[in-house]
Amino acid sequence: MSNRFMAAAILFTLLAFSPLTRAQTTERRESGKNIHRDGWDRIVPTAPKDQKSDPAPVRDLTGIWEPTPGYRDGVFATGPKEYPSDSKPEHELPFTPLGLKTWKEHKPGFGTTAVPIAENNDPFDICDPIGFPRLELFNLRAIQIFQTKGQVAIIYQNDQVWRNIWMDGRELPKEILEPRWYGYSVGKWTDDYTFAAETVGLDERTWIDNVGRPHSDELKVTETWHRVNHDIMEFTMTIDDPKMYTKPWNPLNKFRMRLQPEWFDIREMICSASEAQEYNKTVAEQAVADKKANKK
Repeated sequence: MSNRFMAAAILFTLLAFSPLTRAQTTERRESGKNIHRDGWDRIVPTAPKDQKSDPAPVRDLTGIWEPTPGYRDGVFATGPKEYPSDSKPEHELPFTPLGLKTWKEHKPGFGTTAVPIAENNDPFDICDPIGFPRLELFNLRAIQIFQTKGQVAIIYQNDQVWRNIWMDGRELPKEILEPRWYGYSVGKWTDDYTFAAETVGLDERTWIDNVGRPHSDELKVTETWHRVNHDIMEFTMTIDDPKMYTKPWNPLNKFRMRLQPEWFDIREMICSASEAQEYNKTVAEQAVADKKANKK
């Protein structure tokens, strides 16, 4: 088998059958006529083409939301929508020398710097927490938002985790004594239909996205959730990390999410360490053996 063909075969295998796919989705239910089903196997209505709706409630993001018009539109396997890793000049990031060096040290399974599976060092492939903002920049699927007077809480289908965004008047911590996989977040309403959140204190072991873009301890992520009407919400993210990038950049810009019915049940997507171990034995180790044999 040629190197080129083997690499393509391994890439397909990784995407289709990795533990991060098998443990997170049921392929039989997500295939065949592209019928979308929730966690209780009920068919989810297709998004209307015009997506017109009634006015949104004031200062309220509560509900279950999914990317629209396609519920898989937030998978972003080769990098986030506005900046995929595809070698196009307009998608090149403003790396600092340290940022470029760090990116080249990362060995993802996708994008222009993808490596064979045997050389991959993606922390999420060994079931380390996916972290933030990668939580929203790879496999952004269903989310459920709850609100109280003091906070906004978001539950994610991806890796079955949650985040708390405090809006009780507290400020972001000035000194981070304990970095977190999902950081420290505060937010506020900038108008009746727009909620803005800032997050700092993110663990440097995580990647920004699925193609290995790095971040430092100075990363600040700004999210803007704008409710266009009752059924549609637009999501914009800004990455600001002066150690890794010479200027802020927007991996998502007005990315659309659609409100789902109240009965919608979010499906389970969990990275299972035991399944990852099985995958390494049945797929990854064989890929290493094939690579060695091909060099002979």
